[in-house]
Amino acid sequence: MWSCRLNKIKSSRTESSIANSRSVAAVKRHQSLRSSTQVETHAYFFSKSGSWQHLIELFVAGNLLGLVLALAQAQSWQALTLSSVLQHVLFINWILLAFAAFTDLLKARFRKLGIKAAMFAGFVLLQVLVLSTTLILNFLTFFGTYLSLDALQLEGLFDGVVLNLSYGVLLGAFCFRYSYLRQQSERQQNSELNSRIQAMQARIHPHFLFNSLNSVISLIAIDPDKAENMLLNLSRLFRASFQELKLVSLKEEIELSQRYLEIEQMRLGDRLKVEWKLEAKERYSQVQIPLLTLQPLLENSIFHGVEKILTKSTINILIEILQNQINIVITNPYTQDKINLREGSGIAIENVKQRLEAYYGQSVTFQTYAGEGMYTTVVQYQYK
Repeated sequence: MWSCRLNKIKSSRTESSIANSRSVAAVKRHQSLRSSTQVETHAYFFSKSGSWQHLIELFVAGNLLGLVLALAQAQSWQALTLSSVLQHVLFINWILLAFAAFTDLLKARFRKLGIKAAMFAGFVLLQVLVLSTTLILNFLTFFGTYLSLDALQLEGLFDGVVLNLSYGVLLGAFCFRYSYLRQQSERQQNSELNSRIQAMQARIHPHFLFNSLNSVISLIAIDPDKAENMLLNLSRLFRASFQELKLVSLKEEIELSQRYLEIEQMRLGDRLKVEWKLEAKERYSQVQIPLLTLQPLLENSIFHGVEKILTKSTINILIEILQNQINIVITNPYTQDKINLREGSGIAIENVKQRLEAYYGQSVTFQTYAGEGMYTTVVQYQYK
């Protein structure tokens, strides 16, 4: 059965088989909702050191600052020379990259300090790097010129130290001001993410709870025992639905979805059959997914697929992990004359898509296919 279902996905409308998806590079993940609401206590340099974005920002800012300092020294564009620009740019980039390396190395120590103490320690570290680099350059320059250290004096060794330290002060003020602005920008983005997810949560709850309660009510008069079992499962679903829409383990999300399907199987009886194909189950407790991601998709499959067909219907669910990528494939039957009348299905799918993108960014692939009496939903995202 599963080979038949998956062959439908391997059509000309898809670029490759889900089971043979190519591995993709890990991308930066969005912070979870809980961490996004916490107040950051570290500067941008200390929280982002070691990332490519951080290094690129340092490189661009350092080049611009080096150009400005070289122009200020030359006092005009006509007097500006390439050697002067390279001298300033290389010196500043070396200081910034060394600073980034040391802050990444000492990141654990910086995190133990308060924000003010961390900023002060970072400023002192920057000046130490400027001083030591200046002394080393003077030493190498003197030795390269005279091939001897006999005539080396302290005056020559400390030549230009005051000027370079003044550059270091300017560079420190520039860096930490930039650090402050970037930190404020990240806080604003996290606040906007929090607002978006809370708004999605408000839209998901009524739809989910209304349909679940209707399922219980429909069985109270027909089969009280089934209605009681449904209420026990529904109580667990209520508890989950009223929780903060945070990240949970894939194992927890599957268990929650299975309880929902138990409710629907009691209500629909033999009309509903569910086939699960779970690959690499031992990793499900380590992989995360936004709470209430699978359940709305399965609800959509039942409400707009199974309930429209009076005969027995099967919903197939494939979940697999390929390196750092999660693949979720859900298939359900549909009738051709109903495909254009799937009212409400777009809301559930769009909410799930937006929540996945809020946490996992551009790594999320969310696609739906309809053809030959089968409706397929494919969800892919990188979890690290």
